[in-house]
Amino acid sequence: FGTAALGLMIGVLQDAHRFAFADELTGLGGRRAFNEKLLSLGDRFAIAMVDVDHFKRVNDKFGHDTGDQVLRMIASHLAKVGGNARAYRFGGEEFAVVFPGKSVREAVPHLETLRACIEDYRMQVRADDRPGHADTGRVRRGQGARMASLQVTVSIGIAERDVLNSTADSVVLAADQALYRAKDRGRNRISR
Repeated sequence: FGTAALGLMIGVLQDAHRFAFADELTGLGGRRAFNEKLLSLGDRFAIAMVDVDHFKRVNDKFGHDTGDQVLRMIASHLAKVGGNARAYRFGGEEFAVVFPGKSVREAVPHLETLRACIEDYRMQVRADDRPGHADTGRVRRGQGARMASLQVTVSIGIAERDVLNSTADSVVLAADQALYRAKDRGRNRISR
């Protein structure tokens, strides 16, 4: 009985940790995990803030379910960012990417690859009458009206720890300001 109770307690603690640190929708680390990561960074790092361009338009035109699909698609690309980076959902349609031990110059090529992959990705919007069962869907595939295709882009701001930004919080703020510069300059770009 004691072993079973201990096993149950461990399972509950693992679930509690997962819920506290992981974003349920995207599977990326959440804001709490991001804040924990900031505490463990050394003297050299870069942080990028990534925001989905015109996300409100996606929700307004296609609905929140499609908006959620877009966020999951973006998260899947973010999870593959190179440069030993780790991505987190910062909130809403905004994500943070941490590059431990990297400068802005070293991180930008990885972010440019990410930006281009997202821009090139064409997502098929699921029809409202999509069947709930996979077998039914296979039978009906290709018989209905063409599904809408959706393309989104992201704007990215990046900053690194330096003399002006000596704390992780100041680097996050500088990256966020760079993100707004990217949006002001036309979106779908990286700004420093």
